[in-house]
Amino acid sequence: MKKLSMIVMLVFFVPCLVSGQAAAEPESKSQSTSTTATITAARDYEDPRIRKLAEILVNYSVNLKKGEKILLSIINENSVPLAKAIIDEVYRSGGIPFLEMGDERLYRALNLDSTAERYQLMLSWDTLKLQSMNALIFISGNENSSELADVPAEKMNLLGKYWGEPLNLIVDKLKWSALRVPSSSMAQAAGMSTEAFTDFYFRVCTMDYSRLEKAMEPLARLMKTTDKVRIVGPGTNLTFSIKGIPVVACSGHVNLPDGELYTAPVKNSVNGTLTINQPSLWFGITYQNIRLEFKDGKIIKAVANNAEKLNQVLDIDEGARYLGEFSFGLNPHIKKMMNDLLFDEKICGSFHLAIGTSYPNADNGNHSALHWDLVCIQSPEYGGGEIWFDGKLIRKDGLFVLPELLGLNPENLK
Repeated sequence: MKKLSMIVMLVFFVPCLVSGQAAAEPESKSQSTSTTATITAARDYEDPRIRKLAEILVNYSVNLKKGEKILLSIINENSVPLAKAIIDEVYRSGGIPFLEMGDERLYRALNLDSTAERYQLMLSWDTLKLQSMNALIFISGNENSSELADVPAEKMNLLGKYWGEPLNLIVDKLKWSALRVPSSSMAQAAGMSTEAFTDFYFRVCTMDYSRLEKAMEPLARLMKTTDKVRIVGPGTNLTFSIKGIPVVACSGHVNLPDGELYTAPVKNSVNGTLTINQPSLWFGITYQNIRLEFKDGKIIKAVANNAEKLNQVLDIDEGARYLGEFSFGLNPHIKKMMNDLLFDEKICGSFHLAIGTSYPNADNGNHSALHWDLVCIQSPEYGGGEIWFDGKLIRKDGLFVLPELLGLNPENLK
């Protein structure tokens, strides 16, 4: 299942059940005339794009059925309009909605002095709660992506080990979806006006994912029969095997926005050097110029602008120095970094490799409290690059070159 990563998502999972009611009979959908594209309008309950997004989340992403229970977990007031629309849509679909709310500043306070015992108690509580649900939608509306920057690394490591990693196993048994809502801070991080970003957000999140899903099929078939992968680019010459590892297409059923196709390297097969040409945000700290050296699957050297903290993260447990995922970014509307992983890992012309645990549906045997996606863009403006499968070039400078894969290039998906 994909993905925030789940551990990152669950840092903000709120231990407070707010409400839940029996399902009501479906009603006719209210009509709206608002078309304004600003952030203010995006928070308006009557913005038709919010209604459309709620319908996609309930009826396509988690495919909620009559009588099923769904937990809606939201952060901050920015999420309230979309949450309201989702609750309305759940009732129309005959489902039973539950809600929990929280605030990123409170999560920082909770984690600053937390202990392993407290995280274990949280795990018991949240496990009981989630085991009574059929589905989960998590909406982040955080205004400050660096809110956890000063939480000590050892506290975040405890969170992953005693709560995040075991809770992932519970969440993966549910139908779940995760997304953010547009905010001024997200627009600023993307280098866009709030109006332009809001238009971009709804265009990306409500695209025709069924069309993308069909276009992914030839690449998925090729990956299933591939053994050796080689990635070449500035500062990168990396080889590994994906033989025998399942391949998973992501087309709007878990994350929004979506658009990636992933598997995992065979754990001990990774050798060479990987240079990440994009910044990567992890628990409030932005890492740049990450360079990793691998031998027989293990990261034996790691450097970045903050090498000390990077290596602290990699030392969380034994599995944190191995890879757990290899993925293509395929969303034609996402072309540059926003320092927001939900968007960045889907950039067309990119790939990403995750250090740490693999996913149960693409399991390479590596398990860790860490799952950190590192995104590298291979389009010409970022230095270009090549991806080879079993000695055959399949993508060059961000564009697929095999005839059967041309349908995945951006001009054929919009």
